[in-house]
Amino acid sequence: MKHPVRLERQNGIAVIAIENPPVNALSAAVRRGILGALHACLADDKITAIVLAANGRSFPAGADIAEFGLPEQEPNLPDLCDIVEASPKPVLAALHGTTLGGGLELAMAAHYRVAHEDTQLGLPEITLGLLPGAGGTQRAPRLIGVDAALDLMLTGKPISARKAQQIGLVDGLAGEELRDAVKLLAAETTEVKPTRSLRHQLADGARYMARIAARRAALGEGFAAQKIVECVEAALLVPFDVGLSMEREAFGECLTSDVSHGLRHAFFAERRARKFPEIGSHSARMVEKFGVVGGGTMGSGIVIACLNAGLPVTLVEQGEHGVNAALDRIGDHYKRSVAKGTLTQGQGTAALNYLNLTTDLSTLRDADVIIEALPDDLAQKQAMFAQLGALAKPGAVLASNTSYLDVAQLAEASGRAADVLAMHFFAPAHHMKAVEIGVTPQTAPEAVATAHAVAVALKKIPVRCSATPALIGNRMLRAYRRVADRLLLSGATPAEIDAAMREFGMAMGPFEAQDLSGLDIAWARRKADPTWPRAQELELADRMCEAGWLGQKTGRGYYVYGDGGAQAVPNGDMLRLLSEERAAKSVSPHPYLTQDLQDRLLCALINEGAHLLEEGIASNASDIDVVMMHGLGFPRQKGGPMNYADRRSLFEIHRLTSQFAAEDPEVWQVSKLLAQRAGERQTFGQG
Repeated sequence: MKHPVRLERQNGIAVIAIENPPVNALSAAVRRGILGALHACLADDKITAIVLAANGRSFPAGADIAEFGLPEQEPNLPDLCDIVEASPKPVLAALHGTTLGGGLELAMAAHYRVAHEDTQLGLPEITLGLLPGAGGTQRAPRLIGVDAALDLMLTGKPISARKAQQIGLVDGLAGEELRDAVKLLAAETTEVKPTRSLRHQLADGARYMARIAARRAALGEGFAAQKIVECVEAALLVPFDVGLSMEREAFGECLTSDVSHGLRHAFFAERRARKFPEIGSHSARMVEKFGVVGGGTMGSGIVIACLNAGLPVTLVEQGEHGVNAALDRIGDHYKRSVAKGTLTQGQGTAALNYLNLTTDLSTLRDADVIIEALPDDLAQKQAMFAQLGALAKPGAVLASNTSYLDVAQLAEASGRAADVLAMHFFAPAHHMKAVEIGVTPQTAPEAVATAHAVAVALKKIPVRCSATPALIGNRMLRAYRRVADRLLLSGATPAEIDAAMREFGMAMGPFEAQDLSGLDIAWARRKADPTWPRAQELELADRMCEAGWLGQKTGRGYYVYGDGGAQAVPNGDMLRLLSEERAAKSVSPHPYLTQDLQDRLLCALINEGAHLLEEGIASNASDIDVVMMHGLGFPRQKGGPMNYADRRSLFEIHRLTSQFAAEDPEVWQVSKLLAQRAGERQTFGQG
C-alpha cells in the first residue's frame, strides 16, 4: 500500500507532501505520516525549515469524517496541530485547491501560509452540525479577528485566496510555481511565529466583547453556532490551552448531538446516491445538445436549470401562445433574480442567450438528450415518445419527467426502449437538488450513465430507482398526504397539522404545500385515472376544486391568501365543508396532540419507505432520505425519514405503525421489512 505522506529534502528545506487522494483527507494514516516526517525533520540538523504541502488537486480538504464517532487514533488532529505549532524550526504551509476544515486548521498551526491564487479556504464544520475541533476557534481569531473568524465559522462558506490575504489568513499568494515559491521563502525564513502567541487581534478587548455580544444576539437556536461563539469568546478571555480544552469539549457535545448525526448522515447519503452501479463499467454518451419538450412550470424550470449551468438548450412548445408563455416564465425568473441581486443584468441576459425556443419538434433531431415535460396524460406522452423515437438520432437519451405514469409504456411507444428512462425533477426544478432517475429493465446502462452525467452537470443529486409509477418521491408523498387527509377527516384542522410538521422541521405542512402547488394537479389526476386509489377523505378536496378553490393561484384553498400569497388564514368555508363531510360520514371528530400528529405522519413516510425497499424500487434507505430532503423538504438536520427512524428506534416505529394499522386498516398496511428489522433490532442503514 502506498504511503500517504512523502518526505523530501533539498538544500536544507524539507517538504512534507501529503498524497491521500482524492481530497487528501487527514486520516489517521496521514496524521501518523506527518508526525513521523516532522520528527525526522526536527532530528536532522541539516534541515532549517519545513514546508507542509500536498500532491494532487488540493491541500487537505478536511478531516476524514468517516472517523467521527469511532475510537480516536493517535495522533489526533488537535495534538498534531499543537506539535506543528511548537516546532522550533519554521513551518510553512503551501495551500492549493480547497483548503477546508481540518486542512485549514493544520495550516493555521503552521508559522506561515502561502496560497495559490485560485485556492478556496474555509471552515465548513457547521454544515455538519460541528465546530472546528483542532484549534480553529482559537487560532482564527488571533489571525484574522473576531468578525472574520465568526463569518468563516458561522456561514461555513469558503473565501478566495485574495480575500484570505486581505484579512490576514494567509501571508502571501503564488501562481503555478507555488511549491517552488514557498521553498524559496522557507530558505530565507529563520523566525518561528506560533499563531497562539499572536495578540494584536485581541488587543481591543471591549470591541471584541461587543462583537461577540452582537453575534450572540443574532444567533438562532443552532447548537453548533452557539458553541462556536462561546469558543471564540474564550479566545479572548482564557489562556490558549484552556481555550483548546473548551473547544474539544464543545466539539464532543456537538458530535453526539442529533443534529450532527442527521447532517453527517445526509452528507454520506448524498454521496452514496451518486454512486450508480452503471458508473465506471459503462461510459456516458457524449452530450452537447439538450432538448426539452413542454414549457409549462416544470419544463420551464428544467430549462432554467440548464441555462444556470451554462448549457445550451432548445425548448419545444406547441403554438405561438405556448412559446410566449414559456418565454414569459423563464424571463420572469431572471427578472426576479436580477431584482433580488442574485444575478446581474448581464448574467441574466447571458443565460437567456443559451436558449432556443421553437414550435418545431424536428429541431431536436440532433439533440443528445431530450427531456419530455408534458402534462401527465399517458396517451399524449405515448404519442410524443413515438415521434421522438422516430425523430431522434441513434443513441440519444429520451427521458420523461413523469413520476406517476409507467415509463415502460413510454419506452415501448418509442420503439427504442434501451434509450428511455425517467428523469423526474421536483418543483421548482431549477431550485430543488434531487433528480430521480427511473430505470426500466430495458434501459441501457450507457443511457443511465448519461442521465447521471446530465444531472451532475445541472448541479443536482441523481438518485437511481426502479421506473415504477410514482418512483420514490411521489409514493412517499401519496402516503403522507393520505394520512394527513385521514387526520383532517377524523378531527384535526389543516392549520394544526401544518403547524405540527413545521414544528418538527418541515419547510411547510402538507396542506400549505398543496395550496402552493395547486389542488387542481391531483384533482386532474384523480379524474383522468380510474385506477387512482379512491378514499373517502379525498371527497373534500374534490369539492374544494369544484368550488374553484385551487390554492394560492386562486387566493383560496385550505387557506385564504392576501396579495402575493401573504398573510394566509384558515379558509372558513373549507372548514364548513369539512364539518359537513364528517357529519355525512358519521365521523365524531376528536382532538390530536402535536406529537400524535407528527407520529402518524412520520410513520406514514417511514412505513412507505420500507415498502419501497421491499419492492426494490429504492436500493438503499439513504436514497429515500436524499429524495425526501432534496425533493420534498424533509429537514436535512434530521437526515431524512429513514435515518430518523433508525435514530428513534425501529422497534418504536413498528409499535406505533401497528397501533395505527389496528385503528385504521384501510390506510395502514405495516411493511414486512419494518417488522423484520424491528424484530431483529436492526436499522434501515444496515440494509
